[in-house]
Amino acid sequence: MKVALIDVTRVIRSKNSGPFELTLDIMFKEKEMYELFKARNLINPELIATLYGVTPEEILSVVYFEPAQAIKATLKRLIPSGAPGDRDIYGAQQHGPLLDLEWELT
Repeated sequence: MKVALIDVTRVIRSKNSGPFELTLDIMFKEKEMYELFKARNLINPELIATLYGVTPEEILSVVYFEPAQAIKATLKRLIPSGAPGDRDIYGAQQHGPLLDLEWELT
């Protein structure tokens, strides 16, 4: 069965976590799907690093948060929020790479 992240989540968003960090939030519709992603560790530092073109060391954390059926990944921003050249001062438009994720789950 092919599973697209956008089909099993109710929220996929990004936001600043201070001027030097970006947080990605993934909130699942159903507990069973959250548990499956958690058990298989489908969202992990290596995946986030690949999607965002950074090294795994730049991924500060990937946390599976049971009470919200959510995954929170935090990574270093490439440049500080509001610095010259920053194209997304709030970090609210950085979740795009997550929207195309799909897995073949058997």
